[in-house]
Formats: sequence, C-alpha cells, structure tokens
Amino acid sequence: MAVGRENGTHGNGQLNGDNEHAIQYIPLSYDSTNSEDSARRLVLAIRPDWASSADANLQFVRFTDGITNTLLKAVNKRAGLSKHEVDSEAILLRAYGTGTDVLIDRHRETQNHELLMRHGLAPELLARFENGMMYRFIQGAVTQPEDLRKPDIYRAVARRLAEWHATVPCIAGRTGHSRKGSRVDLSNLGSSSSLNGSSSALDSALGDAEFQLALDGVAPGKPPPNVWTVMQKWIFALPTDTEEQRARQAELQRELKSLVSELSQRPGLGVNGLVFAHCDLLSGNVIVLPKSQLATDKTSDPTVTFIDYEYATPSPAAFDLANHFAEWGGFDCDFSVLPTRTQRREFISEYIESYYTILRKRQPTNAKVAAVNKAAEVETLQQEVDQFRGVPGFYWGIWALIQATISEIDFDYASYAETRLGEYYAWREEVTGKREREGRELPLRERRWAQEE
Repeated sequence: MAVGRENGTHGNGQLNGDNEHAIQYIPLSYDSTNSEDSARRLVLAIRPDWASSADANLQFVRFTDGITNTLLKAVNKRAGLSKHEVDSEAILLRAYGTGTDVLIDRHRETQNHELLMRHGLAPELLARFENGMMYRFIQGAVTQPEDLRKPDIYRAVARRLAEWHATVPCIAGRTGHSRKGSRVDLSNLGSSSSLNGSSSALDSALGDAEFQLALDGVAPGKPPPNVWTVMQKWIFALPTDTEEQRARQAELQRELKSLVSELSQRPGLGVNGLVFAHCDLLSGNVIVLPKSQLATDKTSDPTVTFIDYEYATPSPAAFDLANHFAEWGGFDCDFSVLPTRTQRREFISEYIESYYTILRKRQPTNAKVAAVNKAAEVETLQQEVDQFRGVPGFYWGIWALIQATISEIDFDYASYAETRLGEYYAWREEVTGKREREGRELPLRERRWAQEE
C-alpha cells in the first residue's frame, strides 16, 4: 500500500528540528456505514502483524461519550494476555464527524497533537487518514461529570491544566478556514474593517486575502489563531438560508464585537495574555491515570491527563478555566452543580501553585516569577474567570447552531445551542444590570456561580 509521510510544524508554524516526527498518512477513509471493515483496513495498515500472526484477534470497542466524532478502540485480544497487556498495545481510531472541517482546522489539530507529544502531554500520534487519525490508547478511567466535582480530581485537573499553560508555547499561524464552508455572502461583502457588528456587517465584498484578514484580525494585537478568531470563523459559517438566520448571524457578530472589546485586551497569564489552552475540557476528555505500581510511590493523589486536541488554541487562561467549570454540569447543563466560589478558589489556588512552580523551574533567573504573590494571583485569576463565565455559552452556542445543520449524530444540537446561548445572555444581563433593573429573579446558573459554599 502506498503510504505518505507528513511533517508537522513548529515555532513559526514549523515543527522541525533534531527530533522531527513524521506522521504516517494512510490514503483510506473510515466509513460509518461499513464501520468494522473500514476500521480494520486502517488499523492493519499500521499493524499488519495483527492479521498475520496465528493468534491475532482484532476487536473494536466503540466509545459514545463524544458528540462530534466516532471513536473506536482497536485491540488485539491474543490468548494469554492480561487486560493491561492488551490495552498497552491498543490503538484509538478517531473519525471526524461529517462536515466538521467547517468548525475545526484539522491540519492545526495534527500540529497541536505533535506539539503536545513533544512536551509529554499527549499519546503518540501513529497515523492520519483521510477523515481521521489514530493514536496510542491511554490506560485509565474516563471521568464522568460527577467525577469533575470531586476535590481530589479537580485539584488534579488544575495541576494538569497549569502544566499545559506553563509549558506549551503558543504557535502563531493563519486561522484555518474553508471558503466553501463559510455562510457569509461573499458575493456582496465590503472591507474587513466593516466587521464591526452592525446590521450590515456581513453584507460587503471580501477577497480571499481580506476574508483571512477578517478572521485573523478580529482581536487586534492578538496573534492568530486564538479563541477570538475561532468564534469569528464559526459566525461566518452559521446558516444564512432564511431572514431569521441572517438576523441571528448579525446579532452574534455584534455580540462578538462586544466581547472582543471588553475581554480580549485584558491582562492575563502567558505571553500576550494567551496560553496554549485545551478549550474543550469536558469530562470525556479527562482521563484518571492508573496508580503507579512502584513501591516507592506513596502518593495518594490522582493524576490525570487530557485527550482530544481539536479545539486547542491560544486563549486567555480564564476562558479555559471558565469553560471547564461549565462542564461540571455535563451535556445536560445541570447548573445546580457548577462550582461554587469556594470550589473555584480551591481549583485556582492549586492551578496557580502548579503554574508558578513550573515557571520557576523553567525560568530560574526570572525575578518576576520568583517574586509572585500567590494569594494576589489567585484573587486576580478568580476575578478573571468570573469575567469570562458567560463566554463558554456563547462559544458552544454558535458551535451547536452549526452542528444542528451538519451533524449526523443523534443529539439535539438545536436545543443545546439555545441552552448555551441562554447562559451567555444571562451573564450579559448581569453585566449590564438589565435583569436587576427589570426586577427579574436571578437565574439558577448565575445564582450558583455567586454561591460561596
């Protein structure tokens, strides 16, 4: 079989160097209508011995935690092997959801995975194929939303997230997009400077270069891609078939302008106020690793790792934390179990301790890092997370509006979109004081967020 090789990128977009890792490319696709046969061909392309040996026994386990992709675990259940031994060789096959290229830059996702591999924060990426990738299986327990609310687990998540933010550099580049995926009226667009949230903001004429500029320049001074450019890309991709849809796109564009104006230039951790963020830290992407078998390891603290890096991008740290806190309620959006102020403070305290411990090791001569006041940093980040608490609802609300038109997965994206956007508008009404002026009751999510214990 002809197999291609694809090099990753680094620094200025090129992941090159002495330890360059070449990712195998397999010119085949996963076919959901012929799942096992197509998956078998893909796995055997990188593990032909799983078919040739006399005791080979290739089997697949389907995971159903996600609402975007198909995820299969491939194992070779040879006789005499323990579950641990079988899982140590297991491969995860992830096939992208239909149409999701309009939401996710798949080339960038590969770069993210390679970058995290280099820092020991991701499993080995084994191969890419036409509509997905395969990587090593991580042994451990996938968390459920209720697990995220356990103190030993959320402190472990805080430590791991701090490791990401303090260790992994933000790589600049263009915001990946597909013009064919854009729902903006490109035949009748004006200059990128017109994307200011006015009712006619999406009605002028952009060439491809200008369109790229409109994406990359949405948050002035912030190198793309970043969480703001991602949201701009998604707004461009919203359905616009009806007058109602076009009006909603214009409304969300105005809201994005407000968010960028209010939040994008706030100071924060990292370089230029941006860290390398996961941006999708729901329970299904948090794995509790097995306890060490070493007799010398007496620690009782759990260790976690993160999977699925398709949404990872430079972002304010406060967004990554606020987004994770929103996931305590799971896909059901149970606002009654979101973290209280005390729980958020405990998480953030653990995060800040880990973040600056790592920085001190990496930058031992940095006087600023050495002189950090932990209590002040915890309070500052807690306030920043409060400021960002409405943004995850906006982010995933737009995403779900698009998914409602493209996904073949059995999930009510339309209702999910309204619930998440409702979070955003409830936050907006608190920021502007509109809810209080109108004498309406504080909604549950805002009430829970303000709760101390």
